[in-house]
Amino acid sequence: MRAVPITVTTLAAALLLTACDSGGHSGNDDAKPPATPSAAASGGCAADGLDAQVGPVSEAPAAGDTGTVTVTLTNKGAECTLKGFPVVRLHADADVDVPQDPTAPAQSVTLPEQGTASFTITYVRGDGGKSVAASTASYALPNSTGAPVDFEWSYGDVARKDDGAVDATVSGFQQAGD
Repeated sequence: MRAVPITVTTLAAALLLTACDSGGHSGNDDAKPPATPSAAASGGCAADGLDAQVGPVSEAPAAGDTGTVTVTLTNKGAECTLKGFPVVRLHADADVDVPQDPTAPAQSVTLPEQGTASFTITYVRGDGGKSVAASTASYALPNSTGAPVDFEWSYGDVARKDDGAVDATVSGFQQAGD
């Protein structure tokens, strides 16, 4: 009779020890609140769970030229989903939101661990007159309560349209890589 409780206790202890990593804590880190509760609860990606690489695909060398800057996001953790469009903002004397590309579809992209997705900022180079002289930009993920991610904007001034709106757009998320 007594062997059953000892066996169950030994099995429970073995399972408990197996669940701990070398740091002596549970490997699932459920004790920490997620950085972006609403995104994590819905399976959405959290900005701090993604590595970002920013770079021009084609720089606009002179005023009036069109350039593109791609932001590639790599998932560092568990599978998550990006839906729709990122929120992109240029930071200058006054912050300016970059509108969504009206011709780009809003897609849902599921990222497995180490999976990649990207979005593209298309802009027209300004001439310094009524342009936006941004030196930094930021993006925020949809449905995320985390802080926006800042990055250097080294692609020159961004033109403004006749109505004063910035002459730039941001695409929806797209699957990247293989």
